[in-house]
Amino acid sequence: MTADGIRQAILDIIQDILPDENLSAIEPDKAFREQINLDSMDFLDIVMELRKRYSVEVPEQDYAHLATMNSTVSYLLPKMERI
Repeated sequence: MTADGIRQAILDIIQDILPDENLSAIEPDKAFREQINLDSMDFLDIVMELRKRYSVEVPEQDYAHLATMNSTVSYLLPKMERI
């Protein structure tokens, strides 16, 4: 999967979890939690959806890598490049 594909996959997951959020103006270097109404349970849902949809494991110690769109894509790219 490409960086753009990962970006879209993340947006799709967030949209499924938070269907009322407008994700069109997500700034890539700004924390998700500063831009959308994302609580800790929603964040864990994102991690679980990554595992369910793409078999990607994100260990708890790596959760900080999922703070922004750009950091998420950078973190997931090597894990999802063969998907």
